[in-house]
Amino acid sequence: MDIQGKIIYVGEPREGVSTRTSQPWKSQDFVIETHDTYPRKCCFSVFGEDKIQQFNIKLGDELTVSFDIDAHEYQGRWYNSIRAWRVVRTTAEANSVPPVGTVSPAATDPLTSGPSVTGDNSEEDALPF
Repeated sequence: MDIQGKIIYVGEPREGVSTRTSQPWKSQDFVIETHDTYPRKCCFSVFGEDKIQQFNIKLGDELTVSFDIDAHEYQGRWYNSIRAWRVVRTTAEANSVPPVGTVSPAATDPLTSGPSVTGDNSEEDALPF
């Protein structure tokens, strides 16, 4: 699965030693927010020091994150795990919403902006509900 958006949170790396293999491990959590009409947030983990360094995720980065979802049981409760396996940087211009206070060129053109002056009730003027 993939999700595209902006990194809004970078967690502190966690590390430890596996009780099964006695090998050290490292993990870091991140939150990405989509640019949809109703933005969604997703917390995902990057597992392994090599992947954390390779992805080099920073606050404010525009990314497409490929991830796997898995669940595990612990003491009778189930927990989801969203683990990134690929991160691709995207351009901010292609995905960002214009900053507040900016005006699109069409809004400043008096011939194309504003309500229709023809008087017809076309579908463009219809309410969406």
